[in-house]
Amino acid sequence: MLPALPDGEERELESSEEGGTGEERRPERHGSTYHSLYGYRSRRSSRQGADSGDGSPGSAAAETPSSEDFSLTLLDTNLPTEAETEFRSFIAKRLTKGALFEGMGNVASVDLSIPECKVGCYYCLLKQENLLETPILESDINAAEYVVCFLGGSEKGLELFRLELDKYIQSLKLNLDVEQKTLETYVNPYLRSWFENSICPIQRVVQLFQEKLAFLLHAALSYTPVEVKNADERTEKDINRFLAAASLQGLVQEGTMTSLCIAMTEEQHKSMIIDCSGPQPQLHNAGSNRFCEDWMHAFVNGAEGGNPFLFRQILENFKLKAIQDINNLKRFIRQAEMNHYALFKCYMFLKNCGSGDILLKIVKVEHAEMPEARNVVTVLEEFMRETAVA
Repeated sequence: MLPALPDGEERELESSEEGGTGEERRPERHGSTYHSLYGYRSRRSSRQGADSGDGSPGSAAAETPSSEDFSLTLLDTNLPTEAETEFRSFIAKRLTKGALFEGMGNVASVDLSIPECKVGCYYCLLKQENLLETPILESDINAAEYVVCFLGGSEKGLELFRLELDKYIQSLKLNLDVEQKTLETYVNPYLRSWFENSICPIQRVVQLFQEKLAFLLHAALSYTPVEVKNADERTEKDINRFLAAASLQGLVQEGTMTSLCIAMTEEQHKSMIIDCSGPQPQLHNAGSNRFCEDWMHAFVNGAEGGNPFLFRQILENFKLKAIQDINNLKRFIRQAEMNHYALFKCYMFLKNCGSGDILLKIVKVEHAEMPEARNVVTVLEEFMRETAVA
């Protein structure tokens, strides 16, 4: 049984269940994903840089002027024509509100004349790095700014992957040449693959590891170094992305994370090895605990619905519960500095939470410079060792 979540986390899980098992959400997996790429031309910048006006007459037909300050030029899309026109109008309105910042994507819902009606939309303003220091040419086709858009799933679902999508489009910067040859050979295939490459890695790892996923979760929480052998490029990337997504990076103090990585490396003297040479991955030097095994079952049970957004929501709830347990233990330790009964509460919490081995190592690093708290942690370590021997 999974540990109970606080009210806020239960609401998060409810939102994931809305997208995880309902029939109406299943089509968003693969068959209903879209992309659009637009050249963005600031008319104001053009007037300041040259006297040429708004661009050549030949490109005017492809533009959707949304204000006096900018225009959009369609460069690539797989949206139906009618839906693309509606979508360009939507993006233009967002630009009018000044809702885009370079390299930082936004997520919204948009109603289009495609079968799903309302779909999730990620959109981001992108500047081409190799053109930043060169003059902007007359034609919008050669503009150094672009708006990259991905459509699929729901707004809630895409919001879970916003950071991954931000990273995904950054790879376009050095290769975003909208000449026809590059557009067809690199840009178009890259944009078409956004869903498989950014949204599905967690799902593929769950399907590959099944019950062995508990070992991956444990490695991510404990900052255990992991080495992947005999895997194809996509599988290795998927595993590394899962480990990064499951870690507490950004949720605990950076100094704590760095110290814990060093401590785990020195303590174990060896990495967890994942050998992908066979049909099922073989793991060596792997560890687990009851907490990770409980959450593994949540992932495996969710695999029946086949919804990648559900897996990410479960992963976020997994991390939220781990952080809640860390905070509870730290609070008990503060109380135990002055109260022996609170020390017993610390011990019982570690014994019953299912992840006492990891939590104790994390708080040990965090309290290394606090003598009283460090003494409490030392006593707890002795208790836990005696329990393990018994």
